[in-house]
Amino acid sequence: MQELINNLPKLAKDKHNENKKFFAKLKKKPPKDLDYLMQELHDEEFQQTDCLQCANCCKTTGPLFTDKDIERIAKFFKQKPQQFIEYYLRIDEDNDYVLQSVPCTFLGADNYCTIYDVRPKACREFPHTDRKKFQQISSLTLKNVAICPAAFNIVEAMKQRIK
Repeated sequence: MQELINNLPKLAKDKHNENKKFFAKLKKKPPKDLDYLMQELHDEEFQQTDCLQCANCCKTTGPLFTDKDIERIAKFFKQKPQQFIEYYLRIDEDNDYVLQSVPCTFLGADNYCTIYDVRPKACREFPHTDRKKFQQISSLTLKNVAICPAAFNIVEAMKQRIK
């Protein structure tokens, strides 16, 4: 797994133009059953991919924190939302709340998330490969294939299934 993770940025870069063209065509004319296909590919991939063996998303990027996320996690820590923000978050160039640093503060040495039950929505939904209207998040997916081996595999499988 670690070898794949190490090679992922290069693999994604090598496939970037091909993927970009594929997603451009997909956006123009998505198959009627795209949502079902994506759910199927997502489920198949995650039957064989164990995120706890990887956790590359938590090690290399941080999620956006919504106001609801902040309230829920602050409550979990028995803090006021403002205290949580001051201690863990910063505002990025897009004016979103993000972690002050990566790897994620809440990632344990065993790759378990210490706030798993209250984790941000962005973490819960990552890598977003089972999302409805998948063709609308192609720019996000192009970034995620360089981070997540499962997302990379799903996009490769998708290109085989949709000609």
